[in-house]
Amino acid sequence: MTSRATTAETAAATADRAAGSTGTALDPAIAARLKRDADGLVPAIAQQYDTGEVLMLGWMDDEALHRTLTTGRCTYWSRSRQEYWVKGDTSGHVQHVRSVSLDCDADTVLVRVDQVGAACHTGDRTCFDADVLITDQ
Repeated sequence: MTSRATTAETAAATADRAAGSTGTALDPAIAARLKRDADGLVPAIAQQYDTGEVLMLGWMDDEALHRTLTTGRCTYWSRSRQEYWVKGDTSGHVQHVRSVSLDCDADTVLVRVDQVGAACHTGDRTCFDADVLITDQ
């Protein structure tokens, strides 16, 4: 099941993010702490909970973070498709949430997950496997 936003939902979500609206069910105390970009988004790093492996980077607005916190599955905002997506709904490569933290500046979310299958849309285990710029020297 894919979470497809209607045109009206997409427009409303974009307007809410741009206005810094917290019109979601996200806990107001959490919403007040978040430092969002101009589009109302925060980067969300997905990390394998037991190995520390960095899996991917996605983007969340208040609604995506709320869904992640309440469903136990990672929900992201697709900047290219302008819609919410739940990791694994189409690929089967699910991210089961183990913990969620904010960094010290409250401008980045760390989601520790139990990743099922590949995290990257290319089929790689992580989104950082294919283009290594430097290794141990």
